[in-house]
Amino acid sequence: MTIGVFDIEIWELCVLGVFTLAFVYQVYFYGRYIWVRRGGNSENGENGDAALNGENGEKPGVSVIVCARNEGANLKAYMQSLLTQDYPRFEVIVVNDGSEDDTQAVIDEYVALDKRVHTTFVPKGARMRSTKKLGLTLAAKAAQYDYLLLTDADCRPESTKWISSMMSGFGEGKEVVLGYGAYFRENSLLNSVIQYETLFNGLHYMGAAASGKPYMGVGRNLAYRKDTFFAHGGFSDLMNESAGDDDLFVNKVATKQNTSVIYRCDSVTWSVPKTTWKGWWQQKRRHLSVSNGYKESSKQHLLREPLTRGLFYVLFIVMMACCNPLVMSVAYCLFVLRLLLQVSMLNAAANHFHQPNIGIELLWYDMLLPVVTGVMLMMPKRKDIW
Repeated sequence: MTIGVFDIEIWELCVLGVFTLAFVYQVYFYGRYIWVRRGGNSENGENGDAALNGENGEKPGVSVIVCARNEGANLKAYMQSLLTQDYPRFEVIVVNDGSEDDTQAVIDEYVALDKRVHTTFVPKGARMRSTKKLGLTLAAKAAQYDYLLLTDADCRPESTKWISSMMSGFGEGKEVVLGYGAYFRENSLLNSVIQYETLFNGLHYMGAAASGKPYMGVGRNLAYRKDTFFAHGGFSDLMNESAGDDDLFVNKVATKQNTSVIYRCDSVTWSVPKTTWKGWWQQKRRHLSVSNGYKESSKQHLLREPLTRGLFYVLFIVMMACCNPLVMSVAYCLFVLRLLLQVSMLNAAANHFHQPNIGIELLWYDMLLPVVTGVMLMMPKRKDIW
């Protein structure tokens, strides 16, 4: 059955209607969650600084916690960037998580050189799937300050203002602060994939939190109050999970009222990326393995975007293959409009965080990565990965 002067089939209009709804949601998603906020407390932090300062203007102390497992080389490369932070009161607690290299020797050197450096260790033979959670718990108990700032041994802060920027998020009533964690750039296809995925996922969790729907954070740039950690039982209910010391904990404790996001470029941390596809695959599978532990509302939120994205691409291909030229033209215009929106917003964020721009390769990543994620979620877990 056809209608109108253009002989458009009813089924074609139905397909175009569903395609348009998917397009509308995608535009909404990018506008609400991906667009970088550059105003308010989460950007300039001035109100947070004022709330943190005491009557005498002093800033509170911060305990920077670093878990290290066979990270001797990285500690040598990046530890100094923590100790040169422009912040009046902080300590660095390095946890030796069962290292078999020279990690402990490197830690001991820094302990001897700088009184702000302290260390603890995960006892050998600890029986749990994620000894990192035990290490973080031990460090939190040993911390002398009320604010805990987490990063990794292979991380380098963007600037000497990193601690100050992250601490600016602890305004009145704020207990959790989310920052952006980037990866160093390398000239390889794998690194290009990592850069895109990190940018998209980072903007998503930060945008969701800024919109009042926090669902995760990354352990290489995350802060929370010490009393918040222990009030929620720390990782006591997460010890059997292979990962989740960052995203599952944030998913459990973060709310619209107690969470803030820092978009300032001087709050970014830079990490060493995976250099092999096997390493990236295993890392991604390990992170996805804890997704079932998310709140139901978070799961529903995380499903909507890839589902509408997949529907958008499938219906576009259908319309390009067998629909009326007018329907094809409308679909093509919406497709191009979405692509321009993606490129402009993602590259604006990439420039803000000093990351490489994204070109036409965006289409491949946009289509294939959700498929890869779906395959990983359906695969049985392998004990040698976890």
